[in-house]
Amino acid sequence: MTADYTEFRGSVRGETLEPGDAGYHEARKLYNGMIDKKPALIARCVDVADVMTCVNYARDNGILLAVRGGGHNGPGLGSCDGGLVIDLSRMKGVRVDPAVRTADVAGGCLWGDVDHATHAFGMAVPAGIVSTTGVGGLTLGGGIGHLSRKCGLTIDNLLAVDMVLADGRFVTANDEQHQDLYWAVRGGGGNFGVVTNFRFRLHPVGMVSAGPMFWAMEDAPEVMRRYEEFIGDAPEELNGFFAFLVVPPVPLFPEALHMRTVCGVVWCSTADQERTSQMLEPTARWPKPLLSGVGPMPLPVLNSLFDGLFQPGLQWYWKADFVDHLTDESIARHVKFGSNLPTMFSTMHLYPINGAVHRVGVNATAFSYRKAKWAEVIVGVDPDAANAGKITEWAKSYWDAVHPYSAPGAYVNFMMEEGSARVEATYGENYTRLQQVKAKYDPQNLFRVNQNIPPSGK
Repeated sequence: MTADYTEFRGSVRGETLEPGDAGYHEARKLYNGMIDKKPALIARCVDVADVMTCVNYARDNGILLAVRGGGHNGPGLGSCDGGLVIDLSRMKGVRVDPAVRTADVAGGCLWGDVDHATHAFGMAVPAGIVSTTGVGGLTLGGGIGHLSRKCGLTIDNLLAVDMVLADGRFVTANDEQHQDLYWAVRGGGGNFGVVTNFRFRLHPVGMVSAGPMFWAMEDAPEVMRRYEEFIGDAPEELNGFFAFLVVPPVPLFPEALHMRTVCGVVWCSTADQERTSQMLEPTARWPKPLLSGVGPMPLPVLNSLFDGLFQPGLQWYWKADFVDHLTDESIARHVKFGSNLPTMFSTMHLYPINGAVHRVGVNATAFSYRKAKWAEVIVGVDPDAANAGKITEWAKSYWDAVHPYSAPGAYVNFMMEEGSARVEATYGENYTRLQQVKAKYDPQNLFRVNQNIPPSGK
């Protein structure tokens, strides 16, 4: 750090931690235990003024800057080596306005915080599938989850953001002011500044009818074909993501299925149980399931169903694509790798992004894959660092096998650090416009610890 280091620490109201300070090593840990970064300083900001101070200090002193919300990012882009980390985890708070159905969410919140606050009013923000995920990271990348087919992506329900820009200014971006910035943050990631508050549109969702269906692996080819045919024009209040998984040995599932590799669909319906059963009636003509566990539950229960399984600190390696169609050859390759999951935690998911997602134009937000049917993610996961190589090799080999049947880009929240060409492919025809917005708001690329979009001309 520079000679002004001590003065800087005194100018931030939140806690600041450097190597050697008590709590530093705990504070630098990320969700992905495979990533081990050692920042020179972590600033646990408590308000916007702290964020502004950090941004100005990093810019003026040429210090590498990273921004951390929930810390779930696969390649650990919420931290950096030798730089300054703006840690937003102390900036929490959710204010629900039930009259106009909006929620203001502070930049350090996790989705569990939002679910708790909004569920009391019988409403929800469309988000992901794990409640410990940070609001900021998931939202800025797009936001795919259980309610996508009915309510759109998280960014389709983002009404405004409050941000600290690279020059230290504090602005609000919405459809009336800084419209170009508002467009860019809806899918463009953390490239444009530090979001300190999100304003979301709420939907009247309280209870859902949800749960998994599991099938034997020998039935996987037929299930995948029938699932594709079904989800393409299923009623939009019904969502279901396909998965290969090892059934975890928990009381939620029958002992006979524990540790068995299966394929499955995790359903979520915003309709009541009777209507949900009617919508799922076509699945009665699919192969007989090993388990059918669809039933009523509060949405926050569904959103936290996987929290206990995927706790912070596991080893993760992610590979992803957008997918338009499952050919017979791609299904065969999926089944080959899905039948040989390297660990109990490893999995592959196909998240549907049709329905309401398709009704937003390709150029309406930075998120460009509005015509794809699924966001696919392949994840090698395990608690043991000794298995890091095994899960990485499996994920890469799986991706290599199925990528020829996929779209060029991937959901930015599911990507590791894969190079600039991959980022450009992810944004497609929106990439040039994103570079122009970047040049306007961050011409020196201060915010570059992310899936980076360099400013035009650089």
